[in-house]
Amino acid sequence: MTNNSNPLPENASVVVIGGGIMGCSTLYHLAKRGISDAILLERNKLTSGTTWHSAAQVRALRSTRNLTDLIRYSISLYETLEEETGQNVGWINKGSLSIATNEDRMVHIKRQEALANLFGVEAYSVSKDEAMERWPLMNGEDVLGAVWSPDDGRVSPSDLCAGLVKGAKMRGAKIFEDTGVTGILTKGGRIVGVETDKGTIRCDAIALCTGLWSRNAGALAGVDIPVYPCEHFYLLTKPVAGAEGNLPTLSDHDGHLYIRDDSGGLLVGCFEPMAKAIDPDRLGDDFAFQLLPEDWDHFEPMMMNALHRLPALETAEVRMLLNGPESFTPDGSFMLGETAETKGLFLGCGMNSVGIATGGGAGMALADCIIDGATQTDLYEADPKRFPDCFNSAEALASRAPEVLGKHYEITYPGRQWHSARGLRTLPLHASWVREKAHFGQVFGFERPMYFQKQDEPKLGFGKPDWFDHVGREVSYATNDVAIFDQSSFGKISITGRDAETMLNRLCANNMSRPAGRATYTTMVNEKGGIESDLTSLRFDDESYRLYVGSSAIKRDLSWLREHVNANEQVEIHDHTIQFATIAVMGPKASVMMRSLGADWLDELGYFTHARNEIAGIMVDAVRLSYVGEAGWELTCACEDAERLYTALNEAGARPAGTLAQSSMRIEKQFLAYGHELDTDVSPMMAGLGFTVDMQHLFIGYEAIQKAMETPTKQTIVSLRLADVNAVPLGNEPVYHDGEIIGKTTSASFGYRIGCPVALAYIDSISAVDGTDVFIDIAGTHFIASVSRKALFDPDGLRMRRS
Repeated sequence: MTNNSNPLPENASVVVIGGGIMGCSTLYHLAKRGISDAILLERNKLTSGTTWHSAAQVRALRSTRNLTDLIRYSISLYETLEEETGQNVGWINKGSLSIATNEDRMVHIKRQEALANLFGVEAYSVSKDEAMERWPLMNGEDVLGAVWSPDDGRVSPSDLCAGLVKGAKMRGAKIFEDTGVTGILTKGGRIVGVETDKGTIRCDAIALCTGLWSRNAGALAGVDIPVYPCEHFYLLTKPVAGAEGNLPTLSDHDGHLYIRDDSGGLLVGCFEPMAKAIDPDRLGDDFAFQLLPEDWDHFEPMMMNALHRLPALETAEVRMLLNGPESFTPDGSFMLGETAETKGLFLGCGMNSVGIATGGGAGMALADCIIDGATQTDLYEADPKRFPDCFNSAEALASRAPEVLGKHYEITYPGRQWHSARGLRTLPLHASWVREKAHFGQVFGFERPMYFQKQDEPKLGFGKPDWFDHVGREVSYATNDVAIFDQSSFGKISITGRDAETMLNRLCANNMSRPAGRATYTTMVNEKGGIESDLTSLRFDDESYRLYVGSSAIKRDLSWLREHVNANEQVEIHDHTIQFATIAVMGPKASVMMRSLGADWLDELGYFTHARNEIAGIMVDAVRLSYVGEAGWELTCACEDAERLYTALNEAGARPAGTLAQSSMRIEKQFLAYGHELDTDVSPMMAGLGFTVDMQHLFIGYEAIQKAMETPTKQTIVSLRLADVNAVPLGNEPVYHDGEIIGKTTSASFGYRIGCPVALAYIDSISAVDGTDVFIDIAGTHFIASVSRKALFDPDGLRMRRS
C-alpha cells in the first residue's frame, strides 16, 4: 500500500500530512485533478488516529446547502469507489431514522424536513407507528414522530481510506507511512518545504489533515489551530436477536444517542451533554490504533437512556465500551481552507465527529482550494479565519470542546448561546452594559449585548421569544427618541501609504478615489464576481483610510487585503479594532440631543460624510450613516474615552439598544449581512448592491461583474411581510409560490416598526414582483407573505448599508 521502501522525493507540488479520512480524500482528489506528484506523509499507519474507530455514519442533511452538497458528494463517491478501484468500501445504504420525544424536537424535525425539501434531499416525517416498523427493537412509548432519510448510510472507514489511497496511487500519488514531520519550512510567510525524520521535501503547499494533533502540527509553521480532543464513547454488544441484518441508523437525539446494528449486535453511541476533554499531550505521538480506558461511571447516564430506548440491552452481552478521542473546534464546524498567517498552508481538520460523512466532499473541496485558490461554492462556515486568536489557548479550548460535543444533538433553538469559554474579549463599554443588565452573546470572541434589562437566562423555544418585549422597547428608543448601539466589535482596519488609493481601487468595486471627508460603502469581489466582503471606508487624507468590516470577517478581510498588495506598492495595513470604540447614536431626537452637548457641527455632515471633532470634550470621528434605518451618526473614539462618551450621551437622554434590536431594524430596512445575505456565491447585482459597483475603474472581478450586469439574475433579494403576527420565521426556510420552492429566507425577525414578522429572502427573479403572495414553510406550516422589492420600512428613502 505504501512507498516506504522508496526514498522520499526531493520535491512535490503538495504534501498532505495525515493519513486519516481527510488526508486520504484530499490526496485522492489532488491526484484526480492532475497533481500526480502529490504525496501523503503519515507518522504511523493510515487511519491509525481517529478514523479507524469511527462509527462512520453518513447523514446528508446539514444546516446549509453547500455543506449538505459536500456530504451528497461523499455518498456518490462511496457508492462508486469500488467500481473505480476494485476496493470494497463497505457502503451500506439503509437510511436513517431520527425520533422525537417532545414537542420542541418535533418542531425541530419539521424544520429539518423543510430544509431537506429546500436542498433537494429526500427526507420526510413519519408517524410513531411507521418509525416502530422501521426499528422494531425500539421502545416507542414516548415517541411522538420521526424523520426518515432513505439515502443515508454508513461505510467501513479503513476500507474507505484504502479505496481512496488506491485511487490516488493509480494517478501517480505516493504515500509514506512511518514518516514523521519534524518541521515546516516557510519563507516570506509562504510554505517552501517539509522536514521529516527521513529527509526534507520542497513543496509549494501543505494540506494539514492531522486530526487530534493539529495544534502541534500547526505550531511547526507558527500557526495556531483551535482544535481540542474529547473522549467519545460507544458501546458494542455481542449478537442480539433482531439485529442480524442491516438496520437504519437510529438517532434518539433527546436521549443523546445514536444506534445501529454491528456484526449482528448493537452499537450504541452518545453525545452526552457535557463531555470529557483530554489533554492532547496525554495521547502522545505514538497513539496509534489505541483507545482510552473504559469509563462506565461517565457512560452510566447514557446507558440508562439506552436501556430505556432498547429493552433488548438488558440481556445483551457487552463486547466493549469503546472510548476513542475525537477533535472539536470552538463552534462545532470543521476547518477547511488556507490559513491567514501562512500562505500555502491549508487546513482540513477539526471534523467534530463528521469526518467520514463529510470527508469525501471536504477532501474534494480542499483540493479545489489548493489548486484554484478557492472552493467551488462558499464554505464560509468552515473558513479557518473565522476564529479570533483568543480561542487558541488550551484553557479556552479545554473548556469549550466538551460543550461542543454536548451540543451535537441539542435542539438548535434561536438565541442559543455558548456557556463555556466566555469573557475572552470584552468591549470597551462592557462595564456599562453589565450595569444596564445586558444579556450577552459571543461574536468573534467579543461579549456583545444582545438586549438589556434581563440578565437571567432566557427560556428558549420556537415560539414568541422570551426577549420579545425587551427588543421592542429598544427599537422604540431608536424610532421615537435616541438609542445607542455598541458597534465596537466591528473591525477597524487602517490602510495607509502612498499607494493606498490605488490598492483599494483595485480591490473594491466602488470608487475609492473620493476626497477626504467622504465615506464609501463598497463590496470587494473575487475573480468570479462573488462578494468576498462588504465594508464602509472613511477617507481621512490622500494616504489614509479606515475600513469598517463585520465582526466575524476581521481576520478574513485582513488576509484578503494583505494578499492583494502588489510588491511595488507602498501600503501599510493594520488592525486597530481593539484600539477604538464605535458607538452608533440613532433616532429622531439625536440631533437635538447632540446640540445639547455642544456638537452642533454634526448637523453639518451630509449622508456618507465624516469629520473629526469633539463631543463633550472627547475627540471622535463621526460619520453620518445608519445600519438601522433611522437618522444618526456612528462615533469612533479611543477605547479609553468610550466610558466618558457613553456617560455623556446617556445623561443627555440616549438609551442602550442591543444586537437583536439592530438586527430587526436592519431587516426591515433591507440592509444585508455577510454570512446571511452575502457570500462568495452571491454577486452585487443579485443582492441589489449594484450601487456599490463603479465600472469606471478596473478592479478584481471586473470582467465577471460586467458579464453579470449583462445577464439577468436567476434569483434576487426581496423583503417579505408575513400576514400572521404570530408567525416566528428564523431564516433558512423554504419560500413557495404556486406549490413550488422558489427560494429561501436568509434573515428574519419581528418588525416592530411595521407590526408584523419580516424576512429577507432570495427568490426566483420571475416571482420577485411587488405584492406577489408567497408562502414560507416554518416547521411544516405554510405562512402567507407578501413580496416587496424595496425595504418594508424606509421613512426617508435612505440607502445606507453596512454589515
